[in-house]
Amino acid sequence: MKNQEVADILYEIADYLEIKGVQWKPRAYRRAAGAIETLSDPIEEVYHQGELQEVSGVGESIAEKIAEYLQRGELEYLNNLREEMPQGLRSLMAVEGIGPKMAEKLYQELKITTVDELEHAAQNHKIRELEGFGEKTEQNILENISMYRESHERFVLGYMLPDVEEIKTQLDELDYVSRVEIAGSTRRRRPTIGDADILVISDNSSKVMDFFTSSEKVARVLSKGERKSTVVLKNNLQVDLLVIDEKNFGAALLYFTGSKDHNIALRKRAIDHNWKLSEYGLEDRESEETLASKTEDEIYRKLELEYIIPELRENRGEIKAAGEGRLPEVLNFEHLKSDLHVHSDWSEGVHSMKEMALTAKASGLKFLALCDHTQGLGIASGLDEDDFQERQKEIDKVNEELEEFTILPGAEVNIDSDGKLDLANDALEELDVVVAAIHSGLSQSQEQITERILSAIHNEHVDIIGHLTGRLLNKRQPYELGLPAIYSAAEDQDVCLEINCFPTRMDLPDSHLIDAKDHDLRFSIGTDSHSTEHLRFIELGVTLARRGWIEPNRVINTLELAELKKQLGI
Repeated sequence: MKNQEVADILYEIADYLEIKGVQWKPRAYRRAAGAIETLSDPIEEVYHQGELQEVSGVGESIAEKIAEYLQRGELEYLNNLREEMPQGLRSLMAVEGIGPKMAEKLYQELKITTVDELEHAAQNHKIRELEGFGEKTEQNILENISMYRESHERFVLGYMLPDVEEIKTQLDELDYVSRVEIAGSTRRRRPTIGDADILVISDNSSKVMDFFTSSEKVARVLSKGERKSTVVLKNNLQVDLLVIDEKNFGAALLYFTGSKDHNIALRKRAIDHNWKLSEYGLEDRESEETLASKTEDEIYRKLELEYIIPELRENRGEIKAAGEGRLPEVLNFEHLKSDLHVHSDWSEGVHSMKEMALTAKASGLKFLALCDHTQGLGIASGLDEDDFQERQKEIDKVNEELEEFTILPGAEVNIDSDGKLDLANDALEELDVVVAAIHSGLSQSQEQITERILSAIHNEHVDIIGHLTGRLLNKRQPYELGLPAIYSAAEDQDVCLEINCFPTRMDLPDSHLIDAKDHDLRFSIGTDSHSTEHLRFIELGVTLARRGWIEPNRVINTLELAELKKQLGI
């Protein structure tokens, strides 16, 4: 699949056009890029079927450019734009907070064209001297450069997972493969991963390795052996494939899933019984008898533990809880009735509310909350009060057409720098679901941002605080918050905290969810979808809740419609 490759090209065009001051085209290119990077079908197949313009946001002009790139491997229009721009300028925009205009000013004023030059200028206090920048901006740039360097070592799970799972599926379909499992941090569903591990049982390891290393997804082969091979995919993710004997597959899966700290704690428990635990099995040290090795479950049982799901294996109390029968009840997708944070083409989404609803229904959900942006977020084409009234007419019409599915009118309301919401209370009162979130003023102090959120929590119409920490994985650190005060206020006001499923957010972080266990809090799961393709991210929210020890009875998405309305005071 060349989806990400094509999307990156369109994003690059958008950046250059914005630098040139072009008014509406950048948004059109970004919208098309966003649709393509989350498209489940390979863009090459869409092109060969003559259906490029069927992709949301792809008009005739953009379709022609995609076709040219797929045919020739390059795009003359982009090459011309690159020639017009200072070399290296776009690399600056890979650092969070540096948009096209800021990058251009850094070049014009300081001749900066690389991240290293940017860092040097910030360290020597050159940036704060520029008009419109200042000391705080300079400090933020330094912090974001650190995040930029880290991001080159880790990958966002939600964007890598489809390729890894597709490889697993292909291996599973081979006649000479009897079992395939994904291991490592991918199996534990960490929001970012360094690489991926796949374990296989096969009676013909050489054929497995031939198939794996010749996959169309592979960019280069780092090593190829009889029992282990390592490749780098076209998305730059390194993947290791290991062929494991069936007799000790469970032990190997446990070992290679990790985490390292979880495995160490298990080995210590084995030592207490004078046993030894390794990737080959659980053995008695004296007799060298293998006590358990074929399945993970039998190893945990032999160690007098309940089975611990992969998402919990981080050595954060799960082993003690498993020994005492106190592991949390597991949340599954089947528990969910709704997605409570979805956008449509009424704001910056690419699909209509009916398309979003039908896709959600096909996945097994019963209703969704349509939370288009409000007017304060101009970049997202936010709606004003009149727009919401007009949108309600369409919601009513679509709800009449849908069978056994309901769209709830909602909004994602911006929390302004002074803590006020950018939609009047009488308009908020007409909505079923109000998600309040911060999108601007991110450089404020911990106290200021905390007060803004507390103010929103105390608004009687707010139901959910969205993407609380504001983090963007591999791009932006979470802002500092007074979490104890926020937890207490949300508990007191019966306001839910969101588990945002979007791959680059995955917010609240699992560590924060664990910290919130001592409070009687409710949580909502929202994909923050801007297209039908994004709705599949709800599975990431489920695994994030599991990593955070959140049980089904604390997630309002598990409620039937009547119960949810009661919870929301509708």
